[in-house]
Amino acid sequence: MKALIFFLTLGIAAHAETGAKIVEAARKQIGVTLSYDPAYTAMDYPGGDVPKERGVCTDVVIRALRDGIGRDLQKLVHEDMKANFAKYPKNWGLKGTDRNIDHRRVPNLMRFFTRKHNEIPIPKAVDKRMFLPGDIVTCTVPPHLPHIMIVSERKNADGVPLVIHNIGGGTREEDRLGDFPLTGHFRWKH
Repeated sequence: MKALIFFLTLGIAAHAETGAKIVEAARKQIGVTLSYDPAYTAMDYPGGDVPKERGVCTDVVIRALRDGIGRDLQKLVHEDMKANFAKYPKNWGLKGTDRNIDHRRVPNLMRFFTRKHNEIPIPKAVDKRMFLPGDIVTCTVPPHLPHIMIVSERKNADGVPLVIHNIGGGTREEDRLGDFPLTGHFRWKH
């Protein structure tokens, strides 16, 4: 038991610097990304992006990982989907990959994070202590829309972390973690 606690503590300590960089990069999008725009956009590859003043929830995560820790989800997801297309959702009727949009879809990011062993099981009773700054959480927004957010180090009066996301009005930091049913919890490990 002591060994398990040591390794868990070591993992949390190792994530602290990475998590702080992810949160800082996400927070820098506040006041820059001012609208929610899901329009399909052709973009450069690798390192492509839609104009910074617009985007969707996934763009917050994509930019935070790219700017904060130098990880290009466009490239990483595209390469994994190209090699493992059958393991990814078929929600859009595609017969192949599309490097302009695949990384901008929440179900694809969920599958990618799970495949890369970044998933943290969600217990039946969610405990606010299980979330660390820089964690990525997914949820379902009514009626059935997938959404993705980054956990902040800032907390509400009850100690529940705030999240940084774009749910419709641009990138914001808000007290929304408990507003929707969680569908995934991920922590960047590589």
